[in-house]
Amino acid sequence: MIYLDNAASTQIHEDVLTSMLPYLKEQYGNASSIHRYGRMSRKAIEKARKQIAFLINAEPSEILLTSGGTESNNTVLSGIPVKNIPCNIVTSSIEHDAILEPCKKLSQNGLEIKYLPVDKSGMIDPTELKNNISDNTCLVSIMFGNNEVGTVQKISEISQICHEKKVPFHTDAVQAIGKIPIDVKELGIDLLSISSHKLHGPKGIGALYIKNGIHIDPVILGGGQERGLRSGTENVANIVGFGKACEIAKNNLSENLAYVTKLRDLLIDKVLDEIPEVTLNGDSKSRLPNNAHFTFLGVNGEDLIIKLDEYGIAASTGSACSVNTQRASHVLQAMGFSHEQITGSLRLTLGIFNNEKEIEETVNSLKKIVEELRSVSPFKEKYSFSSKN
Repeated sequence: MIYLDNAASTQIHEDVLTSMLPYLKEQYGNASSIHRYGRMSRKAIEKARKQIAFLINAEPSEILLTSGGTESNNTVLSGIPVKNIPCNIVTSSIEHDAILEPCKKLSQNGLEIKYLPVDKSGMIDPTELKNNISDNTCLVSIMFGNNEVGTVQKISEISQICHEKKVPFHTDAVQAIGKIPIDVKELGIDLLSISSHKLHGPKGIGALYIKNGIHIDPVILGGGQERGLRSGTENVANIVGFGKACEIAKNNLSENLAYVTKLRDLLIDKVLDEIPEVTLNGDSKSRLPNNAHFTFLGVNGEDLIIKLDEYGIAASTGSACSVNTQRASHVLQAMGFSHEQITGSLRLTLGIFNNEKEIEETVNSLKKIVEELRSVSPFKEKYSFSSKN
């Protein structure tokens, strides 16, 4: 298989797996216990917390361990507004469902949610943000890099506006962490969500960066773990693996960024050069280094995925988290795409374990598949679909 769905999940790094094994076998103590086994687990957790913090230039005390990006996002949205009603939250129209669904529930409970529009590249207008923040705004949440089209927002400018307005700024950085440099202090970020399995760590573990001085009410109550902010027995093995994944990402960030960006640009250039009636979606410059999102006119994206799978290539049309909802992409709708453009979309996302040979094979397979699907397309009369060969 050629795996090009790294935005959905990544292959666990061999060194990450090795680091986890002792905590799945002989070092299995509960980190809340005071005996030796418990102390060993606690020490491992705190080491991992330092590794996670180091990746984003935070303090270890600012890292709240969670089950992943979805919980981190929900914790922010449920923990910030509760004590500040009446208030409103400002977010964007292209957020992940882990933001949009909690916002929908908060709206049903009486909070006002303001959704900022985006342009055709998926970028919000900072002026629109400034105009939508009021005295009653208690939170701004804008994702760092979009999970579908890869557009990276102007985070530094957004955070500056929020600070001028004295409003905490949260960013869902699940797709960006470990791929591009992120310094929460330099960027002025107050709250940031991370997920381990997007950066070659295990699934089911993540973190929420909470800047010192920002108050969050606990969402999960119980035994008082994580300084009372997130009760529940810690998953030590996953936490250790997450920490190791962050350490590896930090140590290899520049090298991996250059390598994956080169692969992405090769993929984009070859697809645009060799296949007719195809467009690249998202911002052409300010985009995640591993994301290539295309629209193939006259082709159904789901048919593309099925055929690619038959060729041994794993891809997607968009967010794997919302595949069960069976609805058109809200991201592409917000960007002004037509129904035909939305249904013809394909997301290819690269990782550090991909190579140029795989790019060549993928493009060659895509050319055959697209030509085959277009030969039976109901739109074949509308478009010439002339070959670029």
